[in-house]
Amino acid sequence: MNNTIKFYVDAKNIGKRLDVFIAENIDQFTRTFIKKMIESKNVKLNGVTLISPSTKVKIKDEIIIKIIEKKIQDIIPQKIKLNNIYEDESILIINKPKGMVVHPGAGNYKNTLVNALLYKYKKGLSNINGTFRPGIVHRIDKETSGLLVIAKNNLAHSNLGDQFSKHTIKRNYLCLSWGVMRPLSGKISTLITRDKKNRQLMTVSDVSGKKAITNYKTLKVFNLKDIPKISLIECELETGRTHQIRVHFKYKGTSLLGDKQYGKKNMTFKKINNDFFERLNNLSGQALHAKSLEFTHPETKKRMSFSSDLPNEFKKILDLLENLSS
Repeated sequence: MNNTIKFYVDAKNIGKRLDVFIAENIDQFTRTFIKKMIESKNVKLNGVTLISPSTKVKIKDEIIIKIIEKKIQDIIPQKIKLNNIYEDESILIINKPKGMVVHPGAGNYKNTLVNALLYKYKKGLSNINGTFRPGIVHRIDKETSGLLVIAKNNLAHSNLGDQFSKHTIKRNYLCLSWGVMRPLSGKISTLITRDKKNRQLMTVSDVSGKKAITNYKTLKVFNLKDIPKISLIECELETGRTHQIRVHFKYKGTSLLGDKQYGKKNMTFKKINNDFFERLNNLSGQALHAKSLEFTHPETKKRMSFSSDLPNEFKKILDLLENLSS
């Protein structure tokens, strides 16, 4: 099944390699995959099919990418229990569990949210985002839990997409991080792009990438005996880049508890409080939860707000920190 994406080159991207430009504008694909797409004649520049990834782009160039997707019937519907917070004819609000991938991708065609959605809703989902991502308007990382809005038709999808573009959708996350952020509250505004050393990771850049804005507020600092300082922080996203909060925290010199990708590799401390370290070791992935979601309903135009409970392992470690500090 084919799906096309169109881009126009602006002044700040003049002279970039074609594969670099595409990689910076499509987060979900690695540069290696993009090179293969170009070499397989799936990219057009101003209507001409190219096969050279190193072609330099010019201002106002039109780039059309034909993405070859796995057929919809090849994505197997699976009976997976979903935690539905709200549902009507247009939208669905789901509390995604930690450990679930949102949509199929390279080598990941089973046990995703899309597999579950296809089983329950079959064709009752939007297809604006391609056959690989029916109903999917936005994503959260595999090891991040929390709220997602799903579009059940294209009108709803288009409207919600516009709200995301205009930053009128409010998304608030709760997380536990090592140390103390300075200042305690603020705004982090950077460019985020793929890491040149590891294409599976993202990084802050001074010269290229997509603009990313994270507003954060420290709710509490746990300054406990025998345990490094830990902060409970609320983040409100103005943009939704891949790994945004995790990348921004690394940029600020810290990381989330349990983050194996962006966490500090050389963290060492005495394991004196066994309860805490047992909970920490049981934390699968980062302590990050998409707690609340607020937007305008695409049909009724009413402002809607949703909230979700913390997952058990996050709540247990937070409760332990509260008990130790009381």
